[in-house]
Amino acid sequence: MIQYQVKLKFNGEQEAKLEEWLWRLQAVWNWAVRKIELDGRDGVRYSSMEFRNQLAGHSKKIEIPSHTIQGVLRTAHDAWVRCYKGIGGRPRLKGRRNRLTSIPFPDPIRRSQDAHIRLQGVGLVRFHKQWLPEGAIKCGRLVKKASGWHLCLFIDAEPKAISITGDGQIGIDPGYRKESLLTLSTGEKIAHPKELEKLETRLGQAQRGKRLKLAARIQERIANQRRDRNHKLSRRLVSENAVIVFSKDKIKDIAQRGRGPVHFGKHVASAAHYQLRQMLAYKCSRTGGRSYIEVDGRDSTMTCSNCGTKSGPVGLSGLAVRQWRCKDCGGLHDRDINAAMNTLRVGVGATPQRGICNDA
Repeated sequence: MIQYQVKLKFNGEQEAKLEEWLWRLQAVWNWAVRKIELDGRDGVRYSSMEFRNQLAGHSKKIEIPSHTIQGVLRTAHDAWVRCYKGIGGRPRLKGRRNRLTSIPFPDPIRRSQDAHIRLQGVGLVRFHKQWLPEGAIKCGRLVKKASGWHLCLFIDAEPKAISITGDGQIGIDPGYRKESLLTLSTGEKIAHPKELEKLETRLGQAQRGKRLKLAARIQERIANQRRDRNHKLSRRLVSENAVIVFSKDKIKDIAQRGRGPVHFGKHVASAAHYQLRQMLAYKCSRTGGRSYIEVDGRDSTMTCSNCGTKSGPVGLSGLAVRQWRCKDCGGLHDRDINAAMNTLRVGVGATPQRGICNDA
């Protein structure tokens, strides 16, 4: 099963209908979230199928297909299940500042020979002509974004396999502020495209001018560029390496760290390392013979990759030190490359004190 997204072109009547649907389905969502919460306090529990049928017969009243209503109820039920299992947070009610932006279509969607697709209750809709993977379209979800309406299709097809070009082993040290986006244990430093920094002036102007639609469109463009960058980078790393070890930092703590000239919050968001880690994890699991490992990045910078002595720079004041020499063995280290090498050693179950993997 793969997910594919197409941009739709509605006429005025269709768009007005969908806007009305969003308003009514938002009320359905709020009702579902509150009902599960209040009934749960009284010990009443619902299965997914039982809860989907809570509003049976209401389709004609609110003039929305019944399966679409059931899709919203199922989404609310799944959200509470994730909350109870500790996987996700508590579902929030939708309102003026947190609107519902998607409409589910849980039924199979028929293909069309031309650039059109038929949605239940909406009719024939034109989309920007593009190639669609072969396979049955199991379901879809209509999403309203700043750039317009998009249809997320869930297609019963196999994703394109990642070609294998190497079987290396790498450790990855993430970078923030002025440093590289990633530093590999091989010595390669991947430059930061800085998508946010390039558009932050325009974004600030739009926000100060209260041009909310323009600001949302710029933010969407930044997110798209960041996602595209991470997809290409993760695909390349998985293709070239059999073992990938990533230094997992405490992103929330780093984002709140720093005073005066040292700030990390915006740079942490711009780097999007969490998104990259997720992509590496599922692409490695999907590609045979690939392993993805996350390790604690504590002390990776200050530890000598040759002898294991902790003699490197520490603290915020040590961020300015990009190269340092070990006081014990005299080895000269690049701060980031040394951290990436230590990350690889920890990931493969070795330590520099034992002299294992010194040729990494």
